Amino acid sequence: MTHKTTPYLPKPKWLAKRLPVGGNYQKIKMLLSCADLHTVCQEANCPNMFECFSKNTATFMILGKHCTRNCNFCNIVHDVPDLIDSKEPARIADTVQKLGLNYVVITSVTRDDLIDGGAFHFADTIHAIKKKTPETRIEVLIPDFKGDITSLQTVLSAGPHVLNHNIETVESLYPKVRPRADYNRCLGVLKNTRKMDSCIQIKSGIMVGLGETHEQLEHTFLQIKDQGCDILTVGQYLAPTRAHLGVQKYYSPEEFRILEKMAKNIGFKKIAAGPFVRSSYQANALFES
Repeated sequence: MTHKTTPYLPKPKWLAKRLPVGGNYQKIKMLLSCADLHTVCQEANCPNMFECFSKNTATFMILGKHCTRNCNFCNIVHDVPDLIDSKEPARIADTVQKLGLNYVVITSVTRDDLIDGGAFHFADTIHAIKKKTPETRIEVLIPDFKGDITSLQTVLSAGPHVLNHNIETVESLYPKVRPRADYNRCLGVLKNTRKMDSCIQIKSGIMVGLGETHEQLEHTFLQIKDQGCDILTVGQYLAPTRAHLGVQKYYSPEEFRILEKMAKNIGFKKIAAGPFVRSSYQANALFES
């Protein structure tokens, strides 16, 4: 990556985040390490990691920690993908039980090297959790599987409670932000999910601060909703390093309230919008039973 923040925008005061005191942060970090598990919280350097860990919550990242794509906003390592670990689903299920989680999010790196994009591994993980702790609600945050409907059906057939697929940004910014992704293909994931399952809750998320306009955001919200999406998350893009795409604008808390109201008027059932909101942040609270 050669992108730099030009000019560099200093973070405003509302982005100063106080780390939680005490809690279960170290306990969960140690448990994940001992189980040889990855979380997107750690790999993506999420600003909510301390808060979520201290509250006994985490988003598990399966299929290794090396991504086959290289999006210009993301801190996940782009490298030769890892071998599939067939024992990973069982270790995740054991960890979910040890942590006493009643809600868990499962995500992954993008695995374009696999025929099914890793869909069967998602399904195996869902089945393992259901077998170990059947009362646990499961959200999956999936890649686009290159638009393959069979892979999507494989995941849905395992019975997750929420299917999450992030749009990430507005269509015009895809060549710069997500050069190996396709905006309409991502919309198709949401649309096909609704076609295959009329009851599952569908969720998507978008970052702001990459150069989009208010009108583009409204158009994107409308398109996401038209695909049958129920839940929307809107958060501030924060450049992981100076080598990543630069922040073009920091949205104020008031501007996030305006975006939340706009999404509500469009018809989303649940919305989370704010500087630190990420797709998995307070996921349990956004779930409608």
